[in-house]
Amino acid sequence: MHDAPLPDLVLYGRSGCGLCDETRVLLHALIGERASAGRPTPTLVERDIEADPALERAFFASIPVVELGGRRLELATSAAKLRRLMSDVLDA
Repeated sequence: MHDAPLPDLVLYGRSGCGLCDETRVLLHALIGERASAGRPTPTLVERDIEADPALERAFFASIPVVELGGRRLELATSAAKLRRLMSDVLDA
């Protein structure tokens, strides 16, 4: 086990985005699943793209976007892809 801090799990979205809400619920469930299994669990950080014009331009058409350890998933609504992203980055 290494002592390096875990990267934050970042969810880019905006209010009123149903897919963002679904992804938030999924991420909380996956983090809980990892914690129950005793695996490293990242901190979920949410970023509202409407608060930053550059983020809004970059991500408006592809939210929810999830980023972890320099890797990014656009239209991140698949539990399998999110689980794999966490596993690839955190369990390496």
